[in-house]
Amino acid sequence: MNELSRISLQDQKRALRAEARQRRMALCSHKTDDELRLAEVFISALRFEKELIIATYSPVRSEMGPERLDDALRALGHKIALPVITGKKKPLIFRLYEKGDLLLANPLGILEPASGAQGVNPDVLLVPLLAFDAQRNRLGYGGGYYDRTIKKLRLIKPVLTIGLAYSCQQVEHIPVGSNDVPLDKIVTEISVI
Repeated sequence: MNELSRISLQDQKRALRAEARQRRMALCSHKTDDELRLAEVFISALRFEKELIIATYSPVRSEMGPERLDDALRALGHKIALPVITGKKKPLIFRLYEKGDLLLANPLGILEPASGAQGVNPDVLLVPLLAFDAQRNRLGYGGGYYDRTIKKLRLIKPVLTIGLAYSCQQVEHIPVGSNDVPLDKIVTEISVI
């Protein structure tokens, strides 16, 4: 990829990020009802045969909150882990999290398990996003954390990646580059893609 096309891709993503943030704030009102519906859609559509380690996330801004889904997954016997940022340009690591465990805000203000929590490699990775398309491409915040993390985890073992979003976050096309990793599935409050 030449420098001109890389700049163009970055500019496209930057513009789409700004639009996606505004769209999510205006149309996707972060309702508890939507979070409950997402949990119902997820649990009814995706059946896991055994107990798994499922990495979820601490929502920021107006992201679809996974807390209701976390509770439902725990009730089915799965373990929940949360991501931890260890440095810029580094893949995320994951630590087990039980409801009520100590969470600390990282430099970005995202809640993470304390350093004493057990580190794990998840079987399923639930991923936040700003926008997605029908090909399961995801637009994140631009740090590349999840793309690097997915690539690293898949060198260790198979991992199922699932984006969680409001249906109104779907766009026609997400521009993608060589470092972007499409997700296996996207779950919204109304469907699974």
